[in-house]
Amino acid sequence: MRRRPLPPVREEISNPKSWRTLCESEWAVYTLVASVGALTYANSLNGEFVHDDIPAIVSNSDVNGANNVLQVFRNDFWGTPMSDHNSHKSYRPLTTLSFRLNYKLCGFSPWWWHVCNVALHAACCALVARTGALVARLQRPFAALAALLFAVHPVHTEAVAGVVGRADVLACLFFLSSVLLYHGSSGRHRVWSSVALAALSMLAKETGLTALLFNVAFDLYRCWNPNRSAPAVKWRWRGDSSCVRVIRALAALVLLAGARLALLQGSLPAFSPQDNPPAFHHSFSVRLMTFCYLAAFNWWLLLCPWTLSHDWQMGSVPLITSWWDPRNLLTCAAFIALLALSYRCLMDLELQRHTPALVGLMLLVIPYLPASNLLVTVGFVVAERVLYIPSVGSVIITVYGVQLMWRRGSGGRLLMLGVAVLVAGGVARTHLRNRDWRTRETLLRADLSVLPHNAKLHYNFANFLKDIEQQENAINHYKEALKLWPSYASAHNNLGTLVLASGRAEHHFLQALKYNRDHVNAHYNLAKLYRKKNRIPESLKMLERCISLEPRFVQAYLELLLLKPEDEKRSVLDKLLELEPKNWEHYVLYGNWYKDRGLLPISLDYYTTAMRLSFSTSPGSARGEVLSLRAACLALRTVGQYSRMLQLLIRWHAVRGDGQPASRRLLAERAWRLRSELAERAALYARPRIQPEQITSTCLHHSQLEVSADYTNKLKQDPHSSTYQTSHSGPTVNSGDKIVDKNNCQKNVQGKKSVSLSSQYKLTHNKSEIGHKKSCPLHKKKKMKDPEFTPYVSDHLIKTY
Repeated sequence: MRRRPLPPVREEISNPKSWRTLCESEWAVYTLVASVGALTYANSLNGEFVHDDIPAIVSNSDVNGANNVLQVFRNDFWGTPMSDHNSHKSYRPLTTLSFRLNYKLCGFSPWWWHVCNVALHAACCALVARTGALVARLQRPFAALAALLFAVHPVHTEAVAGVVGRADVLACLFFLSSVLLYHGSSGRHRVWSSVALAALSMLAKETGLTALLFNVAFDLYRCWNPNRSAPAVKWRWRGDSSCVRVIRALAALVLLAGARLALLQGSLPAFSPQDNPPAFHHSFSVRLMTFCYLAAFNWWLLLCPWTLSHDWQMGSVPLITSWWDPRNLLTCAAFIALLALSYRCLMDLELQRHTPALVGLMLLVIPYLPASNLLVTVGFVVAERVLYIPSVGSVIITVYGVQLMWRRGSGGRLLMLGVAVLVAGGVARTHLRNRDWRTRETLLRADLSVLPHNAKLHYNFANFLKDIEQQENAINHYKEALKLWPSYASAHNNLGTLVLASGRAEHHFLQALKYNRDHVNAHYNLAKLYRKKNRIPESLKMLERCISLEPRFVQAYLELLLLKPEDEKRSVLDKLLELEPKNWEHYVLYGNWYKDRGLLPISLDYYTTAMRLSFSTSPGSARGEVLSLRAACLALRTVGQYSRMLQLLIRWHAVRGDGQPASRRLLAERAWRLRSELAERAALYARPRIQPEQITSTCLHHSQLEVSADYTNKLKQDPHSSTYQTSHSGPTVNSGDKIVDKNNCQKNVQGKKSVSLSSQYKLTHNKSEIGHKKSCPLHKKKKMKDPEFTPYVSDHLIKTY
């Protein structure tokens, strides 16, 4: 069966030179629209990681390399295992792999991440121009105009200026590629290639699977041929090839949809009334009216993108509870326009003169269906990023209307002026919106001015104020969020972390647990509060509940380690090593536990492992290296292995270097060796010399070993003085006018060394010779108590983001 051939968009040109010129003009159009798209978002390159970029990129172990590559295909978009009941169930490994590649190439430098997003958007603009010409059958200048409107559309700022929006841009890139390969090429394997591109689009974002649905629907439209002689409308296929093609596409659609459902692993994503209030309303009519209005509102955002926000949750769109609500008029107007377009396309099935209208309508509706809340419940009411692909259909419909008006020839100059104003207005609005997305503060302030009744925005802005230590303003915004949404559990929890001094913290933590019994951070914060109040049983109960809700909550185990008796700490330490086997801090904790029990060799092994991990897993982090080295040196000093301790210090200094040249490191190493030798000699000198006949021991004060300036001048004036003897093995030492031959060491008959001192000295005897105690200031040791290593459990309470 053959499909109905699409009407040509250009005359056939037999002259090769003219053909080459036409091809070059096509590439010029693609370059133009791609350049406009890139330049429109050029001022977003200096933006930071904001909003969802932090959990999805910065703190995501699948992105920063903490997990292996295979783990990307087992986790959701936020780094949580798909089998976890807390998983968001958003499976986008292709987008995560692009983030991981970004991190490998340029680290967490936001500029390069934004460059990648802008480049992908520019590629999508070129594909929109080609789709408008080859699939929608717009005339080439109007296809370029559709691509220009797409390039400067302000609703795309969340998808392009926000790094996490790359999922929608990547999905659109493969979506349009699949459509072009299915309908704009004549290759033998174009169907399976189109299916592969649709699968890649689905792996970038779930809505990409609708590419196959669009391909099948448009293929059926092109193959439709009603038989007017029959009493009823019947299908008539012109061959078997079209039937086989559609069956293959449908089979691939079913298989991919089944694979995606299997990834849910038997559980749907858990959403709350805060995320999607209409979905949890008990009345079906309220849900239906609200969701229909939301669909119309999204279409209005595509037509008039003036009121924009990155978050539309929690009161941003009030529920429609009455049939007399004036917002139902917008819903009716949108559905009347939709029905009129559908009717016009259906009445034109035989001639197919309005293909652009049908293509635009299907691109507007089909990719939006998964996010409409009409088929499945999603975790938002309005999200501008999901309009990235439907906006292609919106601009095609708009430009097709402009094309029809241009054909009629009425008001050509006025029409051109209106189009120029539309494009310029899109550029200006997008430029201003990109400035809002530069930092976390500018984004929140801009959206709060648009939606001051949004409790979620007040909550997020309070989190930002708390991070920059504006506690009073943060408390005010938390209270405003609770005023707008009294059952906001996370706002109660975060407010409790700020009102510890007033004594209201426990009340807010309990309120958080009242509205959300499974709030992990509220349990943890309450446990810390009870521990500080010495309410140990209640603290243990809260920690156990916290661990039961989140078995991998490391902070809860660290807090539990402070409450457990010494004999029960080993199981907690084993669990910490199981959860984070590459965390040097846990090995230091385990080494401290063994050290307290007197098992120094085992503790030294754990300290050594901690040192190795601190060098390998966190290079450049001086804290881990220094603390693990200090713990190992203290263990070696405890068992008296000073040489090993010195060797460990020298090796650490040689490896660490601190960016110093090799010569300075060598001098530092020699200084360490010299200090160690001097320390050993001083220890030998301070040791009492015991003789068999009598026990005599002397200990010199450090003031007696100083050489006075007068004596030095005297030696210079009279070098042949009898006191200046060079035949001795060492110099003499002067204390005032008293001269001591320091190195006049003699061996007694028993072979013991004795130190010969001048008779002018009054000996300071050891306490073993006399009854009373007399201390020696030179060798008096100060007992320094080693501080406990407990930097792991922060004193700050944990807030919820």
